[in-house]
Amino acid sequence: MAPAQEGLFQLPDGFRRPRAQVIILTGPSGSGKTSLASRVGLPSLSLDDFYRGDDEEGMPMLSENVVDWDDPASWDGDAAFLAVAQLCIEGQAEVPIYDIPSNQRTGARTITLGQNRLFIAEGIFASELVPRLIEEGLLADAICIARSPLKNAWFRFLRDVAEARKPVHVLVYRGARLTRLEPGKIRQWRNQGCRPVPSLDTAESDILLLRHRTRLAQSGD
Repeated sequence: MAPAQEGLFQLPDGFRRPRAQVIILTGPSGSGKTSLASRVGLPSLSLDDFYRGDDEEGMPMLSENVVDWDDPASWDGDAAFLAVAQLCIEGQAEVPIYDIPSNQRTGARTITLGQNRLFIAEGIFASELVPRLIEEGLLADAICIARSPLKNAWFRFLRDVAEARKPVHVLVYRGARLTRLEPGKIRQWRNQGCRPVPSLDTAESDILLLRHRTRLAQSGD
């Protein structure tokens, strides 16, 4: 792991059992990760808030003036991992707020788990964290939404236009590219340790079952 940035939580040496574990939720853009995370009744961390600003040095580029926002190098994986680890260990973390239309962080917010021993961390780069989370004993499950690429493309386009994320011509170009690359991405996420599921309903059922089992175990502590 790269050295922690100044002011960031640092993973303590030799820490014991974490107070909570994380459910990693990944999948193609438009696959419904955020909406699913909001409806299962668990605290949720949006890993998309850890995008880098478009003016940072070394950003991956598709062309001279177009950042490749689908490359993990456009995202601060170390800061994302440390925020997830802090939530697992301390139950609270301050995380950035990122504005996609302006490609910049615009503030911060605090996430608190309360009595929850599970929370969700979701985003297109979430699988990048899985090996480290397994190593530190912080992972409860890692799920990849693997539904129809055409369905994802349609819902992604509707969302991005409604939120004015980028100019329409950019959305069309990016959408076609993502649809073409999607099967390979699913294979990549599976190889990184995520478990593909065919629908949001399946993922929701799995998360609710895990939440139920965790609450039963908690009541027996």
